[in-house]
Amino acid sequence: MLWTPLHAKIHRTIRSRHLFERNQRLLVAVSGGQDSLCLIKLLLDLQAKWGWHLGIAHCDHRWRTDSQANAQHVESLAKTWEIPFYLATIETQDLPSLQSEAAARNWRYQALSAIAQQHNYNCIITGHTASDRAETLLYNLIRGTGADGLQALTWRRSLIGDIVLVRPLLELTRTETERFCQENQLPIWEDSTNQDLKYARNRIRQELIPYLREHFNPQAESALAQTAELLQAEVEYLEKAAQKLREEVMSEEEKDAKKLSEILYVSPCPPVPTSSSPLPLKLNRHILRKAPLALQRRVMRQVLQQILADAPNFEQIEKLTALITAPNRSQTDPFPGGAIAQVQGDWIWIGK
Repeated sequence: MLWTPLHAKIHRTIRSRHLFERNQRLLVAVSGGQDSLCLIKLLLDLQAKWGWHLGIAHCDHRWRTDSQANAQHVESLAKTWEIPFYLATIETQDLPSLQSEAAARNWRYQALSAIAQQHNYNCIITGHTASDRAETLLYNLIRGTGADGLQALTWRRSLIGDIVLVRPLLELTRTETERFCQENQLPIWEDSTNQDLKYARNRIRQELIPYLREHFNPQAESALAQTAELLQAEVEYLEKAAQKLREEVMSEEEKDAKKLSEILYVSPCPPVPTSSSPLPLKLNRHILRKAPLALQRRVMRQVLQQILADAPNFEQIEKLTALITAPNRSQTDPFPGGAIAQVQGDWIWIGK
């Protein structure tokens, strides 16, 4: 194995960011494209230094006529490298549900998580790059989002149970992964759907990013990815500050109930907030008024995440935030699920 600057860079990244530990079981998602082939080759080359136990997982959406051949290509590579191969194929009856990019992504993560749980892998590794991060930032910005959406892809995030999704290539651009594949003569499988402009991300990749590089900044991808990296740290800080403020503005009854639930709850995974979360809730307006608007909004967002089945939108957050300074007896119209927020003196009361 030829030790290249790219090997050294990824080795340092994994170590400095504590992405993996030694001797871990890592399930690598390999589509057969240049990014995933670059990823698996780098991990294979670094395996001797870290003692990892690697496996390859491939997800077949059955969108293309050559998808089965694509899967067989990846399986052949796994056999060549003498590492376990796992295949997830969408069932025929589930095909209609995979019409959107978001639905396909959700299915992939569910399928990968199921494989990881079944075969005892603690980490799922994907080949997302700085280019993907830049495209995701632009995609979310165009749709409308806050800093949470603009932070785009993160280095690590929890999936199911103790399984973690890790993205070690976020400092590499797609140009770098392509060059690495060429230098190592890796057999890239070209996915024809990547050229289909009916998908918004493809249009951003094929048209918007090149336009930005040509007319505004030749390093547009790297600059956007760096912005996402900066925002990630700020979002983490603000979330922790908002959580602390939220605990301060809770009523004593809610604090007692929260302590009791923490004592009784023994699962290693925190419960997922749903629309069936207990109501009513009470928030102290007097304390909230002293906080910066950014923290006020984040507290209200966290509260809405607790009581709504879907992620709260900007209008819902603003509607609840406005009650911090609204006259007594002011109230909102019903949120999805029937909850209503009302001002009662120094308190915002949320109930049905």
